[in-house]
Amino acid sequence: MNFLVEENPAEHRFEILVDNALAGFTAYLPRGGVRVFTHTEVRPEFQDMGVGGALIRATLDQVREQGGRVVPQCPFVRAFIERHPEYADLVFEPA
Repeated sequence: MNFLVEENPAEHRFEILVDNALAGFTAYLPRGGVRVFTHTEVRPEFQDMGVGGALIRATLDQVREQGGRVVPQCPFVRAFIERHPEYADLVFEPA
């Protein structure tokens, strides 16, 4: 399986393609350099294949490369960051 994660700024989401088929997305609200992640969805036929984790890992890597921060309101994104503390520095904590 080939995974490709790309940002779709017009839809305010990152999408994952598996073998060129849209397999899922994680949606966000842009707030300057901060993205508030609100929802993650993986199509049923791609569940339990590691697609969701691959999506969030690649998304957070891209946010890091862009110098951005995240607010993980989405339970899936929040749980991923809790399980992978190397991404904790990306979480925006209001002063």
